[in-house]
Amino acid sequence: MGGFLKIKPMESINLAPLLTFVFITTLTPGPNNISSSSMGILYGYPKSVNYLAGIAAGFFVIMLLSGIASRTIFTLIPQLEAAMRIIGALYILWLAYKTFKSSYQFTQHDSPLLGFNSGLLLQAFNPKVWVYGLTLYATFLAGITSNLLYLVISAGLLAGVAFFCTSTWALSGALIGRMLQRPYLQKGLNILLAILLVYTAIELSGLLAGAFSP
Repeated sequence: MGGFLKIKPMESINLAPLLTFVFITTLTPGPNNISSSSMGILYGYPKSVNYLAGIAAGFFVIMLLSGIASRTIFTLIPQLEAAMRIIGALYILWLAYKTFKSSYQFTQHDSPLLGFNSGLLLQAFNPKVWVYGLTLYATFLAGITSNLLYLVISAGLLAGVAFFCTSTWALSGALIGRMLQRPYLQKGLNILLAILLVYTAIELSGLLAGAFSP
């Protein structure tokens, strides 16, 4: 347990690409945001809060498990950390491509009012959340996984971001959906987000640092 609680310097975290990745990945359409939008449109925000809270709670659990899994793997195979940075960068490039090609075709269906347990369980079966968490803690946040307190705090902050993003979709999902049906807005947003993700991938891989180092 002593090794797990060892504190690493926070300076090892590169905040700009980390925040770019977190907010783009969490705010773009996926099972959490689309279902939250549907709940907000059909039932209003107040009645959707329990569902959004369940999503945030499940998100917290998945992030915590992702951090522990990453720490366990790197303890057993330390050489994997460098490889995971490249794998993570390739995943983000793939995400940039998917974002660039995204059509944002929203479909509205009458759905039953979902509650806390539905939001919680959705995270266990949401591959986007698992890949997101493992990528974060295997790359950007690898330096804090040896400290349990930092791990819990970071998972809590990420869950807070998830709650903010699903709330945004629940409150303004209908407006967002209508706006993104306009081809020029859709294409412009796709290009901007894709460029930011490419920047994030390059920063993560360390290629720029190597190119400009003396």
